[in-house]
Amino acid sequence: MAFYQAPSFEALEQLSRSRDADLARRELLDTDRIRGRGAQSNHSGRFEKQTRESFDDGWDNVEPLSIFETIEHNERAKTIITSNDSPDIGFERSINAYRGCEHGCSYCYARPTHAFLGHSAGIEFERDIYVKTNAVEALRSELAAKSYKVKPVAMGTNTDPYQPAERKHRLTRGILEVMLQTRHPVMITTKSALIIRDLDLLTELARLGLVKVAISITSMDHKLSRRMEPRASSPARRLEAIRLLSEAGVPVAVFASPMIPAINDMELERILDAAAAQGATSAQMILLRLPGEVRDVFREWLLRHFPDRVRHVLSLVRDTRGGKDYDSRFGTRMTGEGPYATLLRQRFDKARVRYALDGKMAGLRNDLFEAPKLASAQMSLF
Repeated sequence: MAFYQAPSFEALEQLSRSRDADLARRELLDTDRIRGRGAQSNHSGRFEKQTRESFDDGWDNVEPLSIFETIEHNERAKTIITSNDSPDIGFERSINAYRGCEHGCSYCYARPTHAFLGHSAGIEFERDIYVKTNAVEALRSELAAKSYKVKPVAMGTNTDPYQPAERKHRLTRGILEVMLQTRHPVMITTKSALIIRDLDLLTELARLGLVKVAISITSMDHKLSRRMEPRASSPARRLEAIRLLSEAGVPVAVFASPMIPAINDMELERILDAAAAQGATSAQMILLRLPGEVRDVFREWLLRHFPDRVRHVLSLVRDTRGGKDYDSRFGTRMTGEGPYATLLRQRFDKARVRYALDGKMAGLRNDLFEAPKLASAQMSLF
């Protein structure tokens, strides 16, 4: 009988170095074609039978290749509320009105989901945006079901509910209007100052104990923030959003996530300090995660923006993941393990206490819910 033997740390390190060498040979897209994008390539999705690769065929191009402009796809969702049983996150239900995200964060853990749509996890994740045009209608239908039981619903768990497409489609606002009408609890996570547009709804929800908001801030450096999140709001505008939400009585937390070794981890205390000064009352932190295709997208981003730090950053990442690029085990995937991860967590815990961000936000109310009344499909006889 043969027994499986796990690879040694030395073998994993050798494999990682070979991947780094492969990364160095990758051809990145021209910067003029990807202005405002986080990914540096557009490799075919992992489920595609055919792959595409650009090469010089010896003929001079008459015209330069066009930039990657955003393409919107309309779709009708069969259901809008999704459920999960992960022990690592504090919610069971979520809503995502959009698939794909134009913010363009190279480290976004949602990138691999675009492969299920036949797209690349690279440029196409942030260019091909799917809009669930019937999101508000579907939500009303699900909330009206006799079997529906109230639990807080989270928004911004996969893609940002306030990404640029929201300015046009206003699906997130429509969902919040339904939440207010039905007195349903909702949690929102975003890195966009567009959330202030809906301050009227959020204020009313907060008055009833039905909403809490988390603003994600990864850096206080505007230049670094623009590299990390090309189309997200600037750090200053996110801090202003925290202030306006807090002044309106909306419970608001700051997410210093993700913390990337040797890139933005030195700003942890500064982020918490600034957020607390603007009225945040709680804080959370998640260590960089590189599941699936995210690993290569992030590596290419490093190669373009921080070529002198590639080996160092990836080495620190592996130190927190048992020598691997990623560890998907529950309980460790958000925090990592090892000396670096332990020190980062200790810094975070001390900073939370120092800036009075260690309080736990109050739970949301479930007892005010009023199911929506839908127009009957049965025609009246009189």
